[in-house]
Amino acid sequence: MSALNHGIYLGIDGNTLYASSATTVFRWSYNPKTGDIDGPPTIVVSGMSPDDHVTRTLIISPHCPDLLVVSHGSKGNVDYAAVDPGTARATVKVFNISAAPNGGYDFVKDGWRAGYGLRNEVGLVFDGNNMLWGVENSADQLTRNLNGVSTDIHNDNPAEELNYLGDINVSNDAWYGYPTCFTVWQPEVVLANATGGNQLDVGQQFVLAPNQTFDDNTCAQLSRPPRLTFQAHTAPLDAKFNAPKYTNLFVTLHGSWDRDPPVGYKLVAVPFERDPVDGGAYAPVAPENSKTGYVDIFYPPDEGKCSSSNCTRPVGLVFDQAGQLYMSSDTSGEVFKLIYSP
Repeated sequence: MSALNHGIYLGIDGNTLYASSATTVFRWSYNPKTGDIDGPPTIVVSGMSPDDHVTRTLIISPHCPDLLVVSHGSKGNVDYAAVDPGTARATVKVFNISAAPNGGYDFVKDGWRAGYGLRNEVGLVFDGNNMLWGVENSADQLTRNLNGVSTDIHNDNPAEELNYLGDINVSNDAWYGYPTCFTVWQPEVVLANATGGNQLDVGQQFVLAPNQTFDDNTCAQLSRPPRLTFQAHTAPLDAKFNAPKYTNLFVTLHGSWDRDPPVGYKLVAVPFERDPVDGGAYAPVAPENSKTGYVDIFYPPDEGKCSSSNCTRPVGLVFDQAGQLYMSSDTSGEVFKLIYSP
């Protein structure tokens, strides 16, 4: 099927294979001994928009084997219509695959949300408490308009994001800001709060053109900010915990195309810990306003000289049953086996 473009996931039983095109999630019976599929696929979910950010990441929690999570990106760089959750764009949704109707679910009408206002939540992962996290590619080529003066901020803003989405067994109707609120990576004068005048910090959110109806303070009131940020334009694409310890979240940073100098092109690890005050919840060790909340694991000698033609561009991650970590690179056509001591 040539239309398959990204999402692929094995059911928890090991005998079912799921894969996605831009519009549809399919399911096959699968023989893990031979690697063969048995017969044509059935449709599990359909009705997704075929435009622009067409990655459709799939994930199933071992603790909830009947629940399929599907991400859906935005229609364009700044998809203003996606502020309405009814568009079912820039969102993550959950579907009960044990009760899928004949012909599958309609992505827009069916299922329940695991969050919306998520521009392009490409990487999804569960922590040790079965809570869902996502890494997000934020917008490009942004300007900030204050009092009629437009300033280019795109080189260092907005930040890429690590978002906590939570328990998929219940609907998460929280709005994470997109397409109105974006997250600060590099504080700068033009990102001072338009009302109070105070400098916005790393991890706080801002609007592109503050006005009397909606400004940076409105973002703080209505939007759920990320739990941690990555440097602007590094393009996080996948995320995997080092189970069963869950002390590090590994994230692939595919690399920038619109920043000077380039950034990304590497694998990083976000140290995690359990919070005894918060019932043992998992969270990054670094605070929300940290710019040093992750460490480089696999990286080029000089990422500032990287391009798609001369550097590895990390994409997918997987741990095998022996705990060995594998990482793919799309433009170089390579798969790396990384020596890792959990």
